[in-house]
Amino acid sequence: VKDLLKPFRLSLDKLKEVSARLRKDMIRGLGKHAHHRAAVKMLPTFVRATPDGTEKGDFLALDLGGTNFRVLHVRVMEEEQKMLKMDSQICAIPQEIMMGTGEQLFDHIAACLSEFLDSQNLKGQTLPLGFTFSFPCEQKEIDKSILIRWTKGFNCSGVEGEDVVKLLKEAIHRRGDFDISSVAMVNDTVGTMMSCGYRDQTCEIGMIIGTGTNACYMEEMKNVKRVEGEDGRMCINTEWGGFGDDGSLEDILTEFDKTVDRTSINPGVHTFEKMISGMYLGEIVRLVLRKLTEKKLLFKGKESEALRALDTKDIFETKFISMIEEPDSGLENAIKILTKLDLMCDSGDPHVVRLVCETISSRSARLCGAALATIVNRIRANRALPHLKTTVGVDGTVYKKHPNYSDKLQEMVRSLAPHCDVKFLVSEDGSGKGAAMVTAVAQRLALQSRLLEESDSEEDEEEK
Repeated sequence: VKDLLKPFRLSLDKLKEVSARLRKDMIRGLGKHAHHRAAVKMLPTFVRATPDGTEKGDFLALDLGGTNFRVLHVRVMEEEQKMLKMDSQICAIPQEIMMGTGEQLFDHIAACLSEFLDSQNLKGQTLPLGFTFSFPCEQKEIDKSILIRWTKGFNCSGVEGEDVVKLLKEAIHRRGDFDISSVAMVNDTVGTMMSCGYRDQTCEIGMIIGTGTNACYMEEMKNVKRVEGEDGRMCINTEWGGFGDDGSLEDILTEFDKTVDRTSINPGVHTFEKMISGMYLGEIVRLVLRKLTEKKLLFKGKESEALRALDTKDIFETKFISMIEEPDSGLENAIKILTKLDLMCDSGDPHVVRLVCETISSRSARLCGAALATIVNRIRANRALPHLKTTVGVDGTVYKKHPNYSDKLQEMVRSLAPHCDVKFLVSEDGSGKGAAMVTAVAQRLALQSRLLEESDSEEDEEEK
């Protein structure tokens, strides 16, 4: 069994190598001309600062990422350093709207927004809006984002290649019964960083390890070659799930990873994500258990029944891994899960299944830790600091629900980024509160810029 699992056990030297490859790919993604060919996309988000604690006011947030969307009213209170979710509402998107025209979709969103504002007695106010739109987009400015392609079962006509903020504003204008003052487009990873950044102002990295995985961080503007300007910083959405799409991780891909990729809905894409995120971990375990059964190392005497059961794709859910690795009840859980899946077991089988789960979840945590260490080391090098203290805002079920995933990930970051002191903060509603916070920070920066311009013009007048 250990021989079969050997390719999943990556040495510290190999993980250092993986980190060095990611560093190169990040630099390529930031390049003015190289980014088109880069596997790690390094998308500018136009978020120019993290919270400084002076943000305040009422904000709306709109979170659209699937068959439902949420509308929230968030109040930011400077004196208490608090972000309160005043209320929220979930609206369903019917199938015919998901497949209809873009106009129908945005009219439906505007109608739900209108209903929510009525219920909150906010109709008379013109509030800023944070918009989390979890589809592949190319962001041009904080309030301009072009949809590249629909995913998740959506196929609304007339939206791909268009600015989704403009389409939303047009739908609100068509209704004419309310208005919004400004819109900030937010990626869910950025929302995670910003919702944590209000609680801890050293938070400059956001990371998600759930169904999928991604990270963002504050990069120096002078290194973001595809956006004008040299001063200050900008949050970069790395899209690190695509790391390895150019073949750079070929030497650490196992036969099981290759099968998972080949049988997925998007072969050849999101190589890194498929090795570490919740959507795929259970499937890797299933394929390994199947191989062990074929080799007569599991379910002895009942191999043919077990193989039939293990032939069903996605039958072994990722949440089973967390349950089987629970320190006290893990083996008991393993017996229950195997029985439920019609996998008859003798006394040794639950131990083998647990070993498989531990090996595959450990690889995920260690790879993720190596990738995060790359970002942390980059921030330290960018700022020429002998020692960096920073905080990572984290969200995602794999990180939150697995009993020892976070410990293994953090241990790897300490090993590969020894000159960095990294704190981890679990996000509370990054795509809701975080979207409101991005809007609040954008407003603060706009006000500061306006005041600066006014004082400059006053100085000019005095000189004249």
